[in-house]
Parts: sequence; structure tokens; C-alpha cells
Amino acid sequence: MIAPEKILESINTEIVNIPSPFESGWDVRRIREDFPVLRQTVNGKPLVYLDNAASAQSPQMVIDRGIKYLQEEHSSVHRGVHYLSQRATNAFEGARERVRRFINAREARECIFVRGCTEGINLVMHGYGRKFVGEGDEILVSAMEHHANIVPWQMLCEEKKAKLRVIPINDQGELLLDEVEALITERTKLVAVMHISNALGTINPVKEIVRLAHKQGVPVLVDGAQGTPHLAVDVQDIDCDFYIISGHKMFAPTGSGIVYGKAELLERMNPFHGGGAMIRSVSFEKTTYAGLPDKFEAGTPAIAAQIGLGAAIDYLNSIDRVQAHKYEQELLAYATERLAAIEGVRIIGTAHEKASVLSFVVDEVHPHDIGTILDQEGIAIRAGHHCAQPLMQRFGVPATARASFAFYNTKEEADKLADAIEKVIEVFS
Repeated sequence: MIAPEKILESINTEIVNIPSPFESGWDVRRIREDFPVLRQTVNGKPLVYLDNAASAQSPQMVIDRGIKYLQEEHSSVHRGVHYLSQRATNAFEGARERVRRFINAREARECIFVRGCTEGINLVMHGYGRKFVGEGDEILVSAMEHHANIVPWQMLCEEKKAKLRVIPINDQGELLLDEVEALITERTKLVAVMHISNALGTINPVKEIVRLAHKQGVPVLVDGAQGTPHLAVDVQDIDCDFYIISGHKMFAPTGSGIVYGKAELLERMNPFHGGGAMIRSVSFEKTTYAGLPDKFEAGTPAIAAQIGLGAAIDYLNSIDRVQAHKYEQELLAYATERLAAIEGVRIIGTAHEKASVLSFVVDEVHPHDIGTILDQEGIAIRAGHHCAQPLMQRFGVPATARASFAFYNTKEEADKLADAIEKVIEVFS
């Protein structure tokens, strides 16, 4: 049996030894009323949705905002002088301004709409990397990165004959920060790290990484897919050069997201896509590009999705995010203790600073089998390598089962998860 204290000792001491009931004062029952998807049953059991790191559910006000757009405002933005186009444009640009305030960007034009973090990182790779990275240069990533923050840089390195270097991690799933400064050299052209690990839950010290990189004049990209759903993000305080947001991780529709970039960098970068809307003038001899943010937003955007992102931000601003974070931390500590007490369960990722991700393996049981049996109990988790195959190799496992929590999950759902895992062990014993 794995002693619970061995797992919990690496987690923030402020959230260990949580009394029951939780002390956060978070009214989870009322919050759950905002999320209609949680009312359904799966396989005859109440849905227990613990796959929030993949996609978080949308509250009713986000759903309603999407319906309002489709029913009353649907039109192409920026290009029409008629009433509907103006309404759609106002809503679309209103969402951009909401994002600006939400992450404390200096200007709305520093917020570029994209479909999600994968497209956002590719935008930076093409726009910045292909222009400023050359033969012999280096890109620095971490050992825990999502494939979206590995593969584009590998493609760039192959094209430019550059080198990808990797910040190592310890057995708890924490970056070896002492190694970062040594890895940043005069050849380093970009540091690209995730804010929170989607596979481990580790909260990385991105502000310190930015400080170390900027000492040597190196820009930093932060993959914030898991950051904005759980933390208050201030890009000016972090001082990162790029921060990438995925809307569907933070209760918005799929197809929404943002690349935040410092204006002076974005202005120097090449466009990502060519076409309508991103131009100032076009002739067969020469094209000149529009200013920010239009330069990076070719074609008709995902208007409804981005308006939905604005609505999701309105929702997050309407709740007490400090209490929500405290509640999520209490829930993570409770679920960690429950699972760690089950013989045969090993938790992967025990960093001192974690967000609401609980990855685990069960002796002699493939994670996909765990996921299948839990689904029969109405419990939705993720099983696989979580688009982090190098990280799985680091821990010597092909895959993990991952339960990821949001502020609408409950202690009772954590209990159901633990009880179902005990059933899995019984089935395979």
C-alpha cells in the first residue's frame, strides 16, 4: 500500500489535512445549477464529469450567449456596414476587450483570436520562429510539455537546422529550475513552457523562468491552456512575451482562444495565414499587411465561439475565483488522499504546487480499461498519454488514468471515483 502521507507531503502544506466539510465556503451545489450538462445520467448513473483538463463544461450563460448570436446577430464581422454586421462586430471585439482585461494585457490589439492553444503556438512558431531562428540556434522547452508545445518547435528546428533542448524534471514532476539558467545561452532564441501540466497538474514557476530568460534577452512563450481555468493570470506581472489561451478549457466553446503577444514582438513577426481581412492593400505586384490584430486573423473567424469566450470570462468574473481556487485545492487534496490509500494505485505527479489534475496508474490494469469501467459507473475521466508521450517515458509508463477537477465537482464525486477504482481492482484481481 502507498501511504497517503508520502503522496501528500509533496503537495502544498496549506491544503493537506483538510477537515470535512471543506473550509473554503464554496457553495458548489449552487454553482452546479449553472451547468446543465451535469444534470444528466450516463449508463443509468448520475454523470460524474472529471475530464475538465480536456474540455470544461459551459455554463448556461455561455450557451445562451451563443444562441443569442445565432438568433439575432449572425453576420460576418468587420466587413459590413449593415446593422447585423455592426452588432456582430461589436460583440466580437467586445470579447477581445474582455480577454484583455481578464489577463491584464496592455492593449486589446495584443490579443489575437485563434482556435485554441495548438493553433496559437503554431502561429508563434511560423510568425516568430521562422523569421528569427536560424541554423545553430536553440529552442528550450520542458520535459512535461504537451505535444502542441513540442512538435511545432521540432518542425522549426528541422527546417532551420536548429536544436531543441529540454528542461529536466524530478520524480515529483517539478522542473529543475537550477538547470534553466545553464540551459539558456547566447544560442537560445525562445523558451516555451506550459503554465500548468495537463498530465501532472504541476504549476510551473513561469514568472521566475521569464526572469531568467529575460536576463539573457530571450523571449518566453507560456502555454496557458491549463493556467486560465484555475489561476488569476496577469501577463504584465508574469512579463511573458507570449501567453496562449484555449477557450474550451475555461468553460467556453471549442474553436475559441487567444494568442497574447507583446505588441513590439507581434509587429515584427510575419503573418501566419494569408487571405482576406489581414491586408492593407493587395495588387499582383505587392501586398501590404494590416496592423494588429488583423495581421494575424485572416479569413472569417469563429465568431460565435469567440463571443462565447467573452461570455465565459463574464461568468468567471461573476464568481469568487479566490474561493473557487481554494475549493479546487481542497478537493484535489481530498481525492489524492482517497486514491493514495487504495492498494495498487500509484499517483503520477506529486509536485508541491499543483492544480486540479490527478494522474494515476493501477497495478496490472491498463488505463484504458480503467476508463472503460469507470464510464460504466457514469464517471468520465481521460486515459492515455495525454499528448505528453515524452513525459510518460520519463515516468516509465505508457499512459495514465487522469481525473481532472473543476470548481463544480464535489467531494461525493471524489468518493465515487475512489469507490469505482476499488471495483476496477476487484475485477482484475
